[in-house]
Amino acid sequence: MALSSGNINVPLPAYNYRVTIGDKSYGFSEVSGLSLAYEPVTYKHGLSFLTGEKIIPGMRQAVKLTLKRGITQGEAGVFLADWLEATYSNPYVNHKQDILIDLCDEKGLPAVRWKVTRALPVKLDAPTFTANANEVAIESLELIAHEIKIEYNPS
Repeated sequence: MALSSGNINVPLPAYNYRVTIGDKSYGFSEVSGLSLAYEPVTYKHGLSFLTGEKIIPGMRQAVKLTLKRGITQGEAGVFLADWLEATYSNPYVNHKQDILIDLCDEKGLPAVRWKVTRALPVKLDAPTFTANANEVAIESLELIAHEIKIEYNPS
């Protein structure tokens, strides 16, 4: 959805988004990997030399999502590390989480929503420490998920 400015549709700015994991919202500096992809299958049968090969839809590829955020102190700061630790310390318990990424309009209301279902953390990267730089410490969490759905104008 785009903002309406008279008769012209203006695209939504990419910086106005919200990430919700489970039932809590978290601030992330970057979200990437929101893509749907399918593996095509080339089908050849006995008469392919006459009719040619067929390309048919195949399986959906897993969603590979990356969330980046500045490291903070307190409960919100340790959530990602705790989630990763809990997932692999007891693999027989379901630690998968649903994630909502909302691209918001100028009023802060969701205009487009990506629903990532049953996400599982697979990698947590610590920031690069450089003594001669004045940058925010950013950690990166890689997730793999079963499915992603896109909703326009969610209510």
